Amino acid sequence: MQFKPIAQSFSVAYAYKLHFTRQLFAKENPLLHSILEASDNQSPVKFIVVIDEGVHKHHPDLREQISAYAQEHAERMSLRDQILVPGGEKAKNTDQWVNKILDSINTNKICRHSFVLVIGGGAVIDMAGYAATIAHRGVRLIRIPTTVLSQNDAAVGVKNGINEYDKKNFIGTFNPPFAIINDVEFLSTLEDRDWRAGIAEAIKVALLKDADFFSWIEENTDALNARDENAMQHLIYKCAELHMQHIAKGGDPFELGSSRPLDFGHWSAHKLEQMTKHAIRHGEAVAMGIALDVVYAKRMGILSPGDSRSIIELMTQLGFDLNLPLKSQEEVSVLLEGLQEFREHLGGELTITLISEIGKAIDVHEIDSDEMIEAINRQRGKDNQSVA
Repeated sequence: MQFKPIAQSFSVAYAYKLHFTRQLFAKENPLLHSILEASDNQSPVKFIVVIDEGVHKHHPDLREQISAYAQEHAERMSLRDQILVPGGEKAKNTDQWVNKILDSINTNKICRHSFVLVIGGGAVIDMAGYAATIAHRGVRLIRIPTTVLSQNDAAVGVKNGINEYDKKNFIGTFNPPFAIINDVEFLSTLEDRDWRAGIAEAIKVALLKDADFFSWIEENTDALNARDENAMQHLIYKCAELHMQHIAKGGDPFELGSSRPLDFGHWSAHKLEQMTKHAIRHGEAVAMGIALDVVYAKRMGILSPGDSRSIIELMTQLGFDLNLPLKSQEEVSVLLEGLQEFREHLGGELTITLISEIGKAIDVHEIDSDEMIEAINRQRGKDNQSVA
């Protein structure tokens, strides 16, 4: 007997909001309990909180504030646990912290109508989001990013994951959060290094999608360097908006194809992070990666020397060290392996996003190894301006 294939096709709508606030856990701030109340749950809504240790160090009263907030709104929310986890890539380099969160979800009977709140930088948000996604095939997640990079980029997308096999985000999921909440108060305690690092992602998205935004960053370099809050808030808002528009309208939110346009500069950035054992921040590595791809594009005649110079000068003025931390040609060869690893992460043909002008992205499917090596070697020099 012959059976015809049974065809099935359906679509699922996703919707979530990025909220902006100050002092989220002040008792009089209604935002968090209103988000929980708006879910289709019976009150009080159960939730656990995952907190980046670095955030807790700079905000030592945070756990007490969360407990007091939950108590103040006990008719709407029920706090079951608060978990401290290491900050940075340490949180993602093992499944230890994923398992700790899963244990708490199980012990506290957190179900698919309950919530995991994660407060921290991008790496902690990635890790906790992965744990929430695989528990019960999806516990609702609220992201509360605390760095520039996580507020404007890492936390606003649909990716979650941890590192394995010496590869960034080898294990992970695509799952949108229930909501994202940017609390500007957390930015006030950032080290200058972390304040600066997140600007790299804004430069990236401006180069890909919005020349006017790139010009705005150029015009506001002094304000950003002086840690002007209003300038940074605008940068975060615009970067996040462009990122979320791409996810919604780019046609491939779960990256089923071979292209990752928003990962401009990332093929080398991910490899540099791994090679330096994460001694350089993700945003710092992205700045180096953008510079490298800009230099390569100029050498290949894809990008004009004037645009190349403007990009390098902007990143230099913002304080980025664009020198690649490579000591030998052997390490240059190791860095080039990042191209193949980048392709393997998605499968399909090699697809690297470059720019043909500021604000205009272009995909290429072949990289001239000799020209890329020359670009890398130029960027190993001591004078950042020389790479332009």
